Amino acid sequence: MQTHTSHTDVIILGAGAAGLMCAIEAGRRGRRVLLLDHAEKAGKKILISGGGRCNFTNLHTRPENFLSQNPHFAKSALARYTPADFIALVQQHAIPFHEKTLGQLFCDRSAHDIVTMLERECTQANVRTLLGANILSVTRDTHFRVETSAGTFHADSLVIATGGLSIPKMGATGLGYTLAEQFGLRIVPCRPALVPLVLSPEDRERWCDLAGLSAEVIATAIPRTKTRTTIPAFREKLLITHRGLSGPAVLQASSYWHPGDPVHFDLAPGLDVTEPLRTPNARRDPNAAIQSLRAFLPTRLAERWFALHPPPDWTNPGLAAFEQNLHTWTITPAGTEGYTKAEVTAGGVDTAELDAKTMQSKKVPGLYFIGEVVDVTGWLGGYNFQWAWASAASAGRAI
Repeated sequence: MQTHTSHTDVIILGAGAAGLMCAIEAGRRGRRVLLLDHAEKAGKKILISGGGRCNFTNLHTRPENFLSQNPHFAKSALARYTPADFIALVQQHAIPFHEKTLGQLFCDRSAHDIVTMLERECTQANVRTLLGANILSVTRDTHFRVETSAGTFHADSLVIATGGLSIPKMGATGLGYTLAEQFGLRIVPCRPALVPLVLSPEDRERWCDLAGLSAEVIATAIPRTKTRTTIPAFREKLLITHRGLSGPAVLQASSYWHPGDPVHFDLAPGLDVTEPLRTPNARRDPNAAIQSLRAFLPTRLAERWFALHPPPDWTNPGLAAFEQNLHTWTITPAGTEGYTKAEVTAGGVDTAELDAKTMQSKKVPGLYFIGEVVDVTGWLGGYNFQWAWASAASAGRAI
């Protein structure tokens, strides 16, 4: 590969959602932008998101939908670039989309539509994109110097949009964290988030032969230690897997889960399951109880639940205890499926190191961090893309 040296206004490391958006915003302002990525394609994670249809934002985005050591940090960027702003861009490119559930917006056709849109916008903003360029070193004296397998580049500003550690098969690396530490920025310890949970061998034996069964639940991670963060409860589907638990409710709760913590499940949200058994002259026996369970659980799961958690007796107090168990199933996962199956990385560059309006380092002028590499993690359902667009727009408009 031919190597060369050049100087530009802005170098952006990472041609994912955040990097592409930042390049567009900076390019529109007349900045000379070079977008670098070690991958051969831009937006690889966009392409696999949302089952290939890209859940590109969420209509109900609020700061409360994000997890961070500083829950206020995301407010500025999210206010400056809203879901309506990204929707306007999508509509401008005549990309058909639909709302699935809970404010989640998906492409009608394919995630390729979003990548193509972003690439076209980059072209119109005169962004230079160089793919397949491995980053060898980054240094700074009067300006930033980025040495790559495709040459050495210099810029007045450097944006780190390298993403997190999740989905390593897509090329995820810890480069962003390494660079942050190199420049003296603190890192909030990273961990997999929006990730399936693995059960202990004992619990696996009880439940995992039911792999593939799902039910609507309310899931809540219960921290054993005090936390400044309010732990939300998520009412969505739980899915039993061959190794543990997954589904939207579990993925959501996993972002707030730490090793050793239990997770609570309400298996019958808003229901009084034993009410039919308590009516005058009603049958009170295993068949009647299982029939009540089958009203909201798959048959095999209903039968398994009854086998493992039968009422102590058929009196009203016994049925009340049975009812209570259904709403307070507590399980302590053995771990998670790790970064391989995690949709995002929690933790990252400490937000105390960054200016909330511009995403610029407080210590190193001209150095910016955006997207997943920052300690801001969204819920499942388009929130992490909205953080990518919003944090990128903040930086791109400030450079």
